[in-house]
Amino acid sequence: MELNFNDFQRQDVKFDINELQKAYKEILKIKNFSGVEGVSNFGAISLTQVPGDPDSIKGNKARGIFWTKPDKSGKEVVRDQKIHEAAYSEFIDDYKDTYFKEVFETLSSKYKLGRVRILLKEPRSTLSWHRDPEPRLHIPIITNPGAIMVVDHVAKHMPADGSVWITNNTKYHNAFNGGEENRIHLVACVLDYKFN
Repeated sequence: MELNFNDFQRQDVKFDINELQKAYKEILKIKNFSGVEGVSNFGAISLTQVPGDPDSIKGNKARGIFWTKPDKSGKEVVRDQKIHEAAYSEFIDDYKDTYFKEVFETLSSKYKLGRVRILLKEPRSTLSWHRDPEPRLHIPIITNPGAIMVVDHVAKHMPADGSVWITNNTKYHNAFNGGEENRIHLVACVLDYKFN
């Protein structure tokens, strides 16, 4: 099998990692991670919402539609509900005084974004093997050498150094945290990005 590292693309934009980590701590003073009822090892803090609609970030809308192969049959099934990503254009007012507002404005000037969230992957946990409707933009904020993303059987660690990555989440992938501290990434759905 040929390994395709092209599914992880570092972008030509970088942010201050110290400011990102400071902003993350500020947000935790305002809001804790919330998951989807009945789903373990998933935590999200939404930074954007549908304008004027705080319900747009609750429950399964924090996760959104994806496809998975849950058993040995290999048959693909759909989970959760379709999200109108482009509607998530309003940066949540509670966080406007954090560095994430500047990050959001910079990213919005370069990419067409959907939901922008801070995602938690707890120690010694993994996501399901799944695919999403669009690529994802990642900015690692807190990570460790055992925090790995796998896209189409190719594993990559993205360091927390302020770099911005776009990953090909339209292919089957997962992320796992083999470390002993939380893995925290800012993750945005990217609606206008094409992989070669």
